[in-house]
Amino acid sequence: MRRLIVSAWMTLDGVVQAPIGPDEDRDSGFRHGGWHRPHTVDPVFQRRMTASIAGAGAYVFGRRTYEEFAAFWPNAPEAEQAVARPLNERPKYVASRTLAAPLPWAHATLLPGDAVAGVDVLKRESGGDLLVFGSTQLVGALDAHGLIDEYRLVIDPVLAGGGKRIFRDDGALRTLRLVEHEVTGTGAILATYVPADR
Repeated sequence: MRRLIVSAWMTLDGVVQAPIGPDEDRDSGFRHGGWHRPHTVDPVFQRRMTASIAGAGAYVFGRRTYEEFAAFWPNAPEAEQAVARPLNERPKYVASRTLAAPLPWAHATLLPGDAVAGVDVLKRESGGDLLVFGSTQLVGALDAHGLIDEYRLVIDPVLAGGGKRIFRDDGALRTLRLVEHEVTGTGAILATYVPADR
């Protein structure tokens, strides 16, 4: 079985919306886009993110995150190639009700039918870990079905006051176990958690 790993950058109050740019995602009037940008220059952050991306066997995206990645990474500058190469060359699976095949980014495939069922099938196949980026709705659905094996969180010392989150507001108690952590020079916490029952 393959592991399903969620990689998310979040504020201290749990917001994951629009971490990189001011116009990345203005849904519900969100006006703090780009809150994570100052933390991307930290070498600890860069090393961990590059290793995480390079270590995955395939990637899983929701539609919006896929479109953002597909617009940048195929033509990424030379300085970004350590991240661009695996993203461009390895399989990518996309959950979407609106996109149509074939997808323009090389090695990208639409998950057929129900996304949760599709990811469950992928997990049962052989191969390297599946890494999910952003994709708040998809992560919430995968979490609801107990499919997530690990959370790799970058928690920035920022409060956004509201916005999209990956963790559901459903009243359910789920306990996680910290397996690795590191603090960057900008004060961000890199924390890896797994469900406590695994």
